[in-house]
Amino acid sequence: MYPLIKKYLFRLDPEDVHHKTVALLKLAEKMGRGGLLEKMYGSADSRLASTVMGIHFPNPVGLAAGFDKNAEVYRGLAALGFGFVEVGTITPKAQPGNDRPRLFRLVEDKAVINRMGFNNEGAERVKDNLQDFENAHVPIGINIGKNKVTPNEDAADDYETCLEVLYPYGHYFVINVSSPNTPNLRDLQETDSLRQLIAAIQDKKCDLEHKGALEKPIMLKVAPDMADEQMSDIIRLAKEQGLSGIIATNTTLSREGLRNQSVSGEAGGLSGLPLKDRSTAWIKEIYQETGDKLPIIGVGGIFTGDDAYEKIRAGASLIQVYTGMIYEGPAIAKNINTRLLELMDRDGISHISEAVGADAK
Repeated sequence: MYPLIKKYLFRLDPEDVHHKTVALLKLAEKMGRGGLLEKMYGSADSRLASTVMGIHFPNPVGLAAGFDKNAEVYRGLAALGFGFVEVGTITPKAQPGNDRPRLFRLVEDKAVINRMGFNNEGAERVKDNLQDFENAHVPIGINIGKNKVTPNEDAADDYETCLEVLYPYGHYFVINVSSPNTPNLRDLQETDSLRQLIAAIQDKKCDLEHKGALEKPIMLKVAPDMADEQMSDIIRLAKEQGLSGIIATNTTLSREGLRNQSVSGEAGGLSGLPLKDRSTAWIKEIYQETGDKLPIIGVGGIFTGDDAYEKIRAGASLIQVYTGMIYEGPAIAKNINTRLLELMDRDGISHISEAVGADAK
């Protein structure tokens, strides 16, 4: 039914549609409809389950950060068949983000431009929402960033604050320094700045664990708009600093090859199909530099099981969708997982882990 519903939804403002979707998921949770959603959209199969960074993932298809910014509906999203859900990006203090309109569909390109600007209700409020995170029954990732008004020289304080407040309430954490929608944030990807930031975050992590907290993996989300040398420096630094994995990639500033002429000039990060090949290339390069020593979550332009399989064979242990869900609807995780099993049967693969990096080795 989604193609029919989508025709109506795509006549509405995309951010309004997002809020309506969150409201419906909240209602489903309140009415106890999670079990019904699981029956409709679940796709449990042990061949797709894996342990990555010491965490059990029931399937490799996750929902990327940006949808559930305040950790309001992660249980409902898990019921849609996702193997994990990443909430955020979360900053220490609440902030409204950039002015609307700030979300644009490029239907001809199966893409979205967003310049949301880390709009969220702040770490303390999100902590309250995450009290029940274990009952999602899938891993919950927490994506953290800095407030817009915080200068880069003080950015580490913001990331440390988020980590301290939220550390007990998620399964893994993501350092987001790659969004293009917070002024100067990407400057933190410069090697010396990033080294200082990661070191401060790792010190805070060690301090929390010394005080009795369970150890949690910390990942780094990288931008696609980097030269090979800069990406190599970042990967080397991630290994040196003991990070647990890489998410590749965030949205792009590039507008190359777009068919849409009405909103393609809007400022913000571009996601969706135009990012697919670029993110896959980075996944393959990162995998070739790290092998299986630094797990990769692949993001960018995933709409189908074939897209996901390509990312996995390039080196991604897990994948995430967001724009794909806008265009394909709530059954996207189930459809991808079903197709992954078909592709595995075609290739004589008995477990999804056998496909990881197959095209990059």
